[in-house]
Amino acid sequence: QCFDANATVAVPNSLGPGELLVRYGTPEQKEYFLPRLANGTLIPCFGLTGPHSGSDATSLIGSHCVVQKHPKTGELGVVATFKKRYITLAPVAGVVGLGLNLQDPDGLLGGEGEEGFTVALLERGHEGLRMGPRHIPLSAAFMNGTVEGEDVWIPMTSILGGQSRCGFGWNMFVECLAEGRGVSLPAGSIGAARSVVAGVGAYSRVRKQFRVPIAEFGGIQEAMAKAGSDGLITIAGGDVMNAIVDNHEAPMVISSVMKQNCTERGRRIVECGMDVAAGSAICRGDKNYIGNAYMSLPIAITVEGANIMTRSFQIIGQGLTRCHPHMSDLLRALQLPPSQEKEAVQTFVKQFHKIVGHGVSNFFYSVTRGIGATMSTTFRSKKAYKSGNDLLSHHEKQLLRLSANFALTADLCFTLGGRLKFEELLMGRLADALGAIYLGYATLHHYQRRQGIQGLEALTEHAMLRLEREAQDALYAASENFPGPLGTVASTVMKMGCFPLGGFTRPYAEPGDDLTKEVSRLLTTPSEIRDMFQEGIYSAPEGTTHQMTDLIRALPICVEADRVATSIRREKREPTSEETDLIAKADALRDALIQVDVFEHATAEEAQPGYVRPALLGTEERFAKMDKIVFREAA
Repeated sequence: QCFDANATVAVPNSLGPGELLVRYGTPEQKEYFLPRLANGTLIPCFGLTGPHSGSDATSLIGSHCVVQKHPKTGELGVVATFKKRYITLAPVAGVVGLGLNLQDPDGLLGGEGEEGFTVALLERGHEGLRMGPRHIPLSAAFMNGTVEGEDVWIPMTSILGGQSRCGFGWNMFVECLAEGRGVSLPAGSIGAARSVVAGVGAYSRVRKQFRVPIAEFGGIQEAMAKAGSDGLITIAGGDVMNAIVDNHEAPMVISSVMKQNCTERGRRIVECGMDVAAGSAICRGDKNYIGNAYMSLPIAITVEGANIMTRSFQIIGQGLTRCHPHMSDLLRALQLPPSQEKEAVQTFVKQFHKIVGHGVSNFFYSVTRGIGATMSTTFRSKKAYKSGNDLLSHHEKQLLRLSANFALTADLCFTLGGRLKFEELLMGRLADALGAIYLGYATLHHYQRRQGIQGLEALTEHAMLRLEREAQDALYAASENFPGPLGTVASTVMKMGCFPLGGFTRPYAEPGDDLTKEVSRLLTTPSEIRDMFQEGIYSAPEGTTHQMTDLIRALPICVEADRVATSIRREKREPTSEETDLIAKADALRDALIQVDVFEHATAEEAQPGYVRPALLGTEERFAKMDKIVFREAA
């Protein structure tokens, strides 16, 4: 219903310092801040990004503090200088969680706390703290601005968690950002998906061109089917991520996948909706229910780590080592002190053998599953998805195959060593593959939970075919462009393992036209699939004007009127009085719902008495110099 409300509510619930206070705050901090945050007395914000630290926010360039004693009281604290920007809710926030790079050159911490990333809690009005100036992100109205200060005194009691938590900010940052990126931002895309399917799906039946609902046009069907399957993918991914967070987990890699993948899909969903709604989507006003989302989605793409960085660096850069079953233990062995050299060598050799064995098994599974999955895909009926059990069984096998392909490729990435972090094209492709695989499992999980919704098989099949094709194409592109001194060898091994029979073992294709038409039909006519998408959609009270609500309510009337009109033509008969009334009602609804807003003036200047638009004024001035100023006189 409102992107700005989404941003305003999401930040305090996922990106603000509230949860950090619950987990790490001192008893005094919890007692003071939590009740005020819970009842809305204090609006929170989190100040991390600075002018020289965007996607590399934790570098904290320009935001530092030094441990000192207060010159008058002797109280231990820090003197901080910081310059933050892009801070959502900062112009109206009552408390800010501030990321600072803490230094202790005089050793005043005395072993309690460490140097490094530290979070401070400052209330509005704190001496030296400046909050209030705002940015204007595109057309959005939510508050976003700067947080600045020079030589600001901050007592240790205002360090989140107290002195013992100095230097602990990275852990706080990871947990806070993981939930914000994984829940709040994808939720915006889920809302966009529901809105496009509900509103634009109805519009495509209400709107007629060449006396036919545009929902019957192939191009419209393609756009609606893509929007629908991308919408299902984001909803399914959101369900799994929410369950993970409910289980008190904060998986950084999965949250990065969710943020990058779902916001990108959200953008594509809204673009499809804009293409279908066309002129009604570009004219501003109360009747436009999609234009603001179109203009606001680049904000979601950009914030909390720009997608281009998240995809090409963070997902694989952070996850490759930590997610490997043996690599972390091997690296820890290398970091053991000289006094534990014997233990380190034994551990290293043991883990190295495990890594080699893991790679060999991945190669074996990649080959065998690849051939098996190819055969099952090649000889599978295009209608097999109608059996829910076959749908789950078949696509789970494909995801197991793709998972083995990805695991083999990840093992080969270790041949790059430290150079991997500079091979962002490779990491971006692997991020695409990982995202498609993860969201594929989420989509199957969603189907298993919601099985029984009529038409869900077709929509799930459409989504899974697209995800499998995405993963296949990403892995193939990686095999064609594997970098590094051993790139040729790694590329050959990857192709042998992932695609042992060449192009034959790349069987995944985009959904066929029949499936696309079926999915589009489900999304543009009254169906249980539409009911699923409309869950949580705002519905205005009867008798009030609200474009999306009116479209949704008009859909069954227009569909029934079209059915009746078709029946009358086929039977070559006159309509009954009831049929005439139904068709007239549908025509009246159509005429009302395709209208767009028109304004006498768009700016305060245009509203001034006697205002003449510059172009008209120029025309009048030119005509004043002519003898004949209208066509009749010229003729």
